[in-house]
Amino acid sequence: MATPDDSEVLKAPYALQYTYTRSTGPVLGHFFAGLMAGRVLGARTATGRVLVPPAEYDPDTGEAVEALIEVGTAGTVTTWTWVDAPAESAPLSRAFGWALIRLDGADTAMLHAVDAGSPERMATGMRVRARFAAEPRGAITDIVCFDPVEAS
Repeated sequence: MATPDDSEVLKAPYALQYTYTRSTGPVLGHFFAGLMAGRVLGARTATGRVLVPPAEYDPDTGEAVEALIEVGTAGTVTTWTWVDAPAESAPLSRAFGWALIRLDGADTAMLHAVDAGSPERMATGMRVRARFAAEPRGAITDIVCFDPVEAS
């Protein structure tokens, strides 16, 4: 079968665009407003579990969450990995750890960056504290990263 030459092929420019803005809704809207104020909010489910980041519905039952409550800005690393060469889009421009962090008062862990300096300073079970942005914008990036808390 013969293939068409360029003069026979129809062409049209195409730009992939998302021309809408997603609203955060009532739960994430309050979560982001809390981050702007240097606070972290979690969602309490009917069974008493606290989800951070909050969800509108309990992932176990599908029921709406009961309330938003403040949790701590410090927590415990539950698992982690080290990034030697961060991508341009990474939260930090130097080597850092990605970690699941269970904040004090939460029953679930959230993923965020830990500025530990080296993989030798990272450990499961280590304590970390949120470092908030100097100029918050109402986004998860209002937590710049987490810093290790030195044992006293």
